[in-house]
Amino acid sequence: MTHLIPVAEGIWCAAAPQTFIAFHIGTRMTVVRLSGGGLLLHSPVPVTPELRAEIDALGPVKHIVCPNLFHHLYAGQAAAAWPQALLHGPAKLHAKRRDLAFQAVLTDQPHADWAADFELLTIEGCLLGETVFYHRPTRTLIAADLVENFKDASHAPTRWYLKLGSLLGNVGWHPLLRLVYVQRRKARACIDRLLQWPFERLVLAHGEVIERDAREQVRQGMSWLK
Repeated sequence: MTHLIPVAEGIWCAAAPQTFIAFHIGTRMTVVRLSGGGLLLHSPVPVTPELRAEIDALGPVKHIVCPNLFHHLYAGQAAAAWPQALLHGPAKLHAKRRDLAFQAVLTDQPHADWAADFELLTIEGCLLGETVFYHRPTRTLIAADLVENFKDASHAPTRWYLKLGSLLGNVGWHPLLRLVYVQRRKARACIDRLLQWPFERLVLAHGEVIERDAREQVRQGMSWLK
């Protein structure tokens, strides 16, 4: 059963099972209370009645964000659960998921409701099309597919996949997936800009939340990108 777990002041997350090919990588949604009121849901997970009740107890959902071209599987469930919320996603995702009623294009320009809370950066040169969120009040970076952080894996094929990619116990990005970085110089420039933010924590989709020294761990985990 998926439950909300507090991460920082005004930030919660909810993890859920998710497979990629045959690997058990899991996924995670981040819930942020906006300073102007209401909640933002980043990268929705399946909306169970229990999870919906927990979120509703925190306040009204105002925004639902699909942060890249792949973290959209449960956006329809979230939009149905909170029809009053604005659904955001990259322009290419609007075309990919014409069945979803997007109301806003996600770019690195914050929505007016978020401007006091977030700085945004779109990672260019990468087929994922991800925009990452830096939450200034808590020095928390919120991302989906920037890096992965698996300390262990009980599923044997997943464990070997991570070991072969030198990812088990290490923050990074699997060598097989590095092909999505098609313009590495452009992407590297974006990562360098991201590392200028003084974030201390990273909430990511796959693996464990990085609670401390997140900036240095991201720096090391993305050092292959040259």
